[in-house]
Amino acid sequence: MTTQSRHDEVSSEARRRITALALGAIGVVFGDIGTSPLYTMKETLGTHGMSPTPAAVLGVLSLVFWALIMVVSLKYVTFVMRADNKGEGGIMALMALAQRSMTGSSRARWILAALGIFGAALFYGDGVITPAISVLGAVEGLGVAEPVLGKYVVWISLLILIGMFAVQRHGTHKVGKAFAPVMTVWFLVLAVLGVRQIVAHPQVLHALNPWYAVQFFVRHGDGSFIALGGVVLALTGAEALYADMGHFGKKPIRMAWFGLVLPALLLNYFGQGALLLHNPKAISSPFYLMVPPSLLYPMILLAAAAAVIASQAVISGAFSMTREAMSLGYSPRMAVVHTSREMSGQIFVPWVNKLLMVMVILAVLGFRSSDNLGAAYGIAVTGTMIVTTLLALVVARKRWNWSLPAVILVGVLFLIIDLAFFGANLLKVAHGGWFPLVLAVVLFVVMTTWHRGRELVIREIKQGGLALLPFIENISDHPPLRVPGTAVFLTANQTAVPHALLHNLKHNKVLHERNVLLTVDMLETPFAEADERIHITPIEGNFFGLELRFGFAEDPNIPYALSLCAREGLGFDMMDTTFFLSRENIVADARRPGMALWRDKLFAFLSRNALPAAAFFQIPGNRLIELGAQVEI
Repeated sequence: MTTQSRHDEVSSEARRRITALALGAIGVVFGDIGTSPLYTMKETLGTHGMSPTPAAVLGVLSLVFWALIMVVSLKYVTFVMRADNKGEGGIMALMALAQRSMTGSSRARWILAALGIFGAALFYGDGVITPAISVLGAVEGLGVAEPVLGKYVVWISLLILIGMFAVQRHGTHKVGKAFAPVMTVWFLVLAVLGVRQIVAHPQVLHALNPWYAVQFFVRHGDGSFIALGGVVLALTGAEALYADMGHFGKKPIRMAWFGLVLPALLLNYFGQGALLLHNPKAISSPFYLMVPPSLLYPMILLAAAAAVIASQAVISGAFSMTREAMSLGYSPRMAVVHTSREMSGQIFVPWVNKLLMVMVILAVLGFRSSDNLGAAYGIAVTGTMIVTTLLALVVARKRWNWSLPAVILVGVLFLIIDLAFFGANLLKVAHGGWFPLVLAVVLFVVMTTWHRGRELVIREIKQGGLALLPFIENISDHPPLRVPGTAVFLTANQTAVPHALLHNLKHNKVLHERNVLLTVDMLETPFAEADERIHITPIEGNFFGLELRFGFAEDPNIPYALSLCAREGLGFDMMDTTFFLSRENIVADARRPGMALWRDKLFAFLSRNALPAAAFFQIPGNRLIELGAQVEI
């Protein structure tokens, strides 16, 4: 085979792989934004005193069109997705990238961290409301087909949602593979339904002119600002699109968006607008009233399937964000299950899955309709959008070296749009918008408490430890009994004697022939480079300091990392190695500075219920000795 033939074969294989990932992205990433036509036009023109006059219909359509172009296509797909942290997306990865760009300014890093954490907390609020509103919006089609079935909408929705969370353990790859054909059909059907109406009423295409959006604001005054709270529903899923970038890659996502998703969405929205120009009474359910009566029930089934898939984008995004938060020190340790051998970003977090399921069920039972949830929706989405814009601008200025005028110009353009949408949704706070805000505040408190608590624990450990070098000198003068093998002591302080080593020496009266003080550092990049993974420091008396570094998108596998140390001159025989770990018992003490007593108690509770460090670091139980240590904070 010639070199050219091999090159063509590799290129062909790469194209097939990208195409397959693009199809998978259609099945996972775009479900949320793809089901927005179920409720966007109805929520925007059918509530808040707005009526579907021809001028209002064209104005809202123009707003939807330009919002999809400016926010999703230009801001997220073109601008924000450039800010990938070595392939990983999402607000936590963006926060880490922005923090790494702000070298030497601890205050600026703290502000960026606070922004990123609150944005992540808002994203979890989106992860609760999206499944509820998407499934309810789809199942409500039963009330259009047969009004008497309307009373069963909530219970059918709950059954669908419970089934959806039950299949998450099979993984994003398998779920996406199963969902991709369904979503491809969904987007094609959206396009066909829209084209039928546009051909019948082509005057709706006038809405492509942004002047109709301007006239909408002039004619409707305050009402037009309120209507923006409905228009933003067309953008839900943009943040999930960025968060799921690590699952599929930016090129497949961009290919799917511009090649199928965006054209199908625009055709359907304009089709609904064409129907409303012809029949304003169709505002009661413009999506389902576009469907031929004979196809209504199949369409409801397809919409329900698409709504389930819509939830997949935010759920898989929540899984990715949780792992990043754990690695960056903002979340208690939890079990993470890998579901794909090809894409390391495809994971399943059982605890998050259960929590989301419970919160989604409560949201469905509490709000009971997509209209009511529409009032709660938008706050979380637009708040996260603002945070993403601010962090991306920091990256553009500090990392991409954009000029200050360019950053200001782009920032003003995107922030005016984001703040307008956010301001419109603030009007919904009393009507349900409080729900995602309360959820976000609770999660923000939990995440910041965990991060601050870990800092206080490390501070106490460092302050209370004996100096290492004098200790080694002392045991050289008075040598204890040495037993064969290697002891690995996990410690946060390389200059102090680990508590586990002191306890072992005090109670067992022995010391291993070789003792390794191991510290694990989590980096602000998704993956550690080979040359920064391992750092070994020889110390006197056959003691060694060892630092292992992992990226926030990696699972810290200590036994595997130790197997790599042989090439650095420090080999390990796992059958001859014993791990010693101090399990901290956190005690809240009001006399100690650091946090309020209630936050100390919250941290102690979280610490007791977190995944044990041994399991998180994948240390085999038959090679592990845990010793208790009480830490007061």
